Amino acid sequence: MKIKVLPLGPLETNCYILEHEDEVLIIDPSGDADEIISAVEEGQTVKAILLTHAHFDHIGALDEVASHFGVDVWIGREEQDWLGDASKNGSGKYRDMGLELIESSITPEIIGEGERRIGSFKLQVLHTPGHSPGSMSFLFEGFIVSGDVLFNGGIGRTDLYQADHLTLLNSIREKLYTLDEDLTVYPGHGPETTIGEEKTGNPFVRA
Repeated sequence: MKIKVLPLGPLETNCYILEHEDEVLIIDPSGDADEIISAVEEGQTVKAILLTHAHFDHIGALDEVASHFGVDVWIGREEQDWLGDASKNGSGKYRDMGLELIESSITPEIIGEGERRIGSFKLQVLHTPGHSPGSMSFLFEGFIVSGDVLFNGGIGRTDLYQADHLTLLNSIREKLYTLDEDLTVYPGHGPETTIGEEKTGNPFVRA
């Protein structure tokens, strides 16, 4: 499987394009829709868009990308109404700083914990709340896309709408730190890391 990492949008949020057998999954279309669309090669078929969560910096290009490819959007149940609500997805909070309101018209599909198959992709969905109540992490063979739960040397913010610090720490310790230490972690911002590196070196939460 090939992974393209595109840091896009006002906060350089990582959009991930996963490629397998001429099929594509897009995770967190964060901004700059043209770049995302052009990163999908001729002959490839986009099967779905997955959202780790619904904060504005992860969904900035959602409507345009979903419309262009004509695919379903999957999100955790707790945040299904956040896409169209600027007060929940956070874009309303930063309007005074020049950020456009994000009020998506998409009605998403709901994805919950468990094993899933989307086209040729096999994955396990982990509910990892704390940064937001519906945060999902997507586990594939050899790597996990963690959204804003766990970063290289950091963890997600918990001063946002319906965030909770203790819940976040529990998600990291009980859901992520129990995974293989060699597993690569692709976060919502910044460079990749591994489970083992964070268990021993993350200053905010160690195993």
